[in-house]
Amino acid sequence: MTTATSVYVYGIVPADVEPEPHASGVGDPPGEVSVIRHGEIAALVSMLESDRPLGTPDDLTAHAELLDGSAAVAPVLPLRFGAVMTDTEAVENELLEANEDEFRSALEQLEGRAQFVVRGRYVENTILRELLDENAEAARLAGEIRDKPEDATRNERIALGEMINHAIESKRAEDTRKVVAELEQFEPLVNQRDPTHEEEAVHIAVLVELDRQKDLEETLRRLGEDWDGRVELNLLGPMAAYDFVMKRAPEG
Repeated sequence: MTTATSVYVYGIVPADVEPEPHASGVGDPPGEVSVIRHGEIAALVSMLESDRPLGTPDDLTAHAELLDGSAAVAPVLPLRFGAVMTDTEAVENELLEANEDEFRSALEQLEGRAQFVVRGRYVENTILRELLDENAEAARLAGEIRDKPEDATRNERIALGEMINHAIESKRAEDTRKVVAELEQFEPLVNQRDPTHEEEAVHIAVLVELDRQKDLEETLRRLGEDWDGRVELNLLGPMAAYDFVMKRAPEG
């Protein structure tokens, strides 16, 4: 009996892009990546058994690695994870042909650019000391509850926790503005992401010229030195422009 298959679509690229010879995609075993072309644009795809559920960690990793690897060498318009269409004709007609002008324009805007993500987390002891030095009431509460049982100081602990959270929110906004100002030289597109941790200092995505990656790394290295012992900074990328041009595929 023949197994029914669908086409998994990763993203849109210029028509002259060729997948790496050993590029692998979602599925078990991993699907072989190919391209479906229409005019000046193409879709990165692989075949997938129609009844196979998606969403394993390996699937998510394969999706991201293929797109990020492509973005390092060519403009790529990423589709959301899980974009599956019925067959290659649907990909060409319902996805590529139907959106040809929009996709071509988006790829032109991405030419030579990629996304990077800047993440920073406060060093807990350092930021707490900084906050207590700046807030006399918080310092007073911290002194009151020191070495006392939690039950006996519950209200004070709640009040102190709220003060610290508000103070960190203010610090985060201030420090994020500082990072964005440092990056203005790269004329980036910037997307401020929601914090994923209560001690997160900065979490932004930037779209910048790929050939300025080393300058970007050097700028953040200097900023990291200024914040040594206060904020641990990390730069992720290059990657596909998920924060700026993520698209959905039509139902296939």
